[in-house]
Amino acid sequence: MARKLFCEISPLTYKISMAKCRTVRRVKDLFSRQHFSKRKSKEKLSVVIYKHNSLIRRKLGNTQPELQENKAVNLAISTPKINGILIRPGETFSFWRLVGSATASKGYKEGVTISNAQSKSGIGGGMCQFTNLIHWMVLHTPLTITEHHHHDGFDLFPDFNRQVPFGTGTSIVYNYLDYRFKNETDVTFQLITYVTDTHLCGELRASDALSVKYHIQTEDEHFVRLDNTVYRRGQVYRTCIDKATGKQLSRELIRDNNAKVMYNTDHLNVKEVTETQN
Repeated sequence: MARKLFCEISPLTYKISMAKCRTVRRVKDLFSRQHFSKRKSKEKLSVVIYKHNSLIRRKLGNTQPELQENKAVNLAISTPKINGILIRPGETFSFWRLVGSATASKGYKEGVTISNAQSKSGIGGGMCQFTNLIHWMVLHTPLTITEHHHHDGFDLFPDFNRQVPFGTGTSIVYNYLDYRFKNETDVTFQLITYVTDTHLCGELRASDALSVKYHIQTEDEHFVRLDNTVYRRGQVYRTCIDKATGKQLSRELIRDNNAKVMYNTDHLNVKEVTETQN
């Protein structure tokens, strides 16, 4: 039997480990030379770089519907904390430094959380949909992603009106698993975020138009069964195009998926493979 990690021994040791991780993050940020985005503007920057909306109440396997309702509350509380933020040249955007801790005393409710490849519930759950939205918009810009965590190696829920490629999501835990990006351009960017009755909405704006555009697409996505386990495979590429000429400037692999499927696969087209074919 594998030896338990300190954080797995008891609820108390878990809390101690969390407190340690959060303290380490605060100390590192205190002594870092990063300039974090703080300034907001009620005036929207003139150029819309990318827009995206995502459905708030989604069917996620057998998760309880009330957790989706609670997520709507959590997003309504957190979106104003990001809305209008300017990311000026040289600045770093940090999700948790702007949103802060998601606690019951601030009005946050229990939503879906992911831990050890399982869906659970916890105060502030569902917030990763917010960073998913931001990450998807950032992928369509020259902004530099400096911290990004995945729900690595697992496909937890069947697709339900999927709009973005599998594998381009995010994993966050206050405050030590953050989502961050840096503006290494000479253009100022701005995030506009809000909720409607049905959708989480975002706009990424800029002070000047960009000379390039980006396309993100999945290639060779398929399901395979190996040793009685089904995996979801495929590659996600990002292509940069010169707007003036239409010429492809770059093409990069941003995700190579090989995720264990954690739900019933009877409805999927699954290819049987052997180890030598893997």
